[in-house]
Amino acid sequence: MNIQLVESLANAILALSPEERELLNQKLTHPSNWQNLRSAILANAQAIQQRRSSQPFEPDIDEIVHQMREEREQEMMSLTL
Repeated sequence: MNIQLVESLANAILALSPEERELLNQKLTHPSNWQNLRSAILANAQAIQQRRSSQPFEPDIDEIVHQMREEREQEMMSLTL
């Protein structure tokens, strides 16, 4: 056990203002935003997978590249006009 670390942490906590202690308490008792975000992402992924009947999403890369080239070409043509 790292007693020196524990003592340093205790001293730091005791030096906090009431507002800072409340914020620390919230951070320790509530899941952080990334945990909430991760849960939302997993739920969305599961909903998408159910809508797709568990078929993997496999986009046609060649079609995507072709479409992007066409869009870029249109942008370039609009700049020269």
